[in-house]
Amino acid sequence: MSQAFEQSIQINATPTVVESCITDLNLMHRWLNPVLRCEPVGGAWSTDIGSQSRFIIQIPFFEPTLKSVVIERQSGVVVWEFQGFFQGYDRWECQPLEQGTCLLNRFEFNIPNSLVSWGFKTFAASWTQKDMQAQLRRLKQVAESVVSSQ
Repeated sequence: MSQAFEQSIQINATPTVVESCITDLNLMHRWLNPVLRCEPVGGAWSTDIGSQSRFIIQIPFFEPTLKSVVIERQSGVVVWEFQGFFQGYDRWECQPLEQGTCLLNRFEFNIPNSLVSWGFKTFAASWTQKDMQAQLRRLKQVAESVVSSQ
């Protein structure tokens, strides 16, 4: 059974600046949860269709990893599909506003292993939603700091 977490935030920056916070690995690491590490697979970092990466949860003695591939890419939109203990996708969309950008993030997934699914629902689902909202607030700060430094 598929689950989805969706949230949005208004950012006082152009869609181009907001998109760069999602597609530039150095900027991404400024707003990702500090226990997450993202790295390219098989070459340089890219968000072109077919580009692969892995998101690693840095837990001592155990580093669960989600392998991902960019399955959709257009101006203002990046969608990563992932496989691992979660299966699904993470969609980021920058929608222009009269003043700034509305950033939409949709994380849709299923967990095929029933024990892992139970553990996630019991212990991590609400934390994950709160963390995703916190990431959006950090991304907003990064994007707005990029604008102020230009």
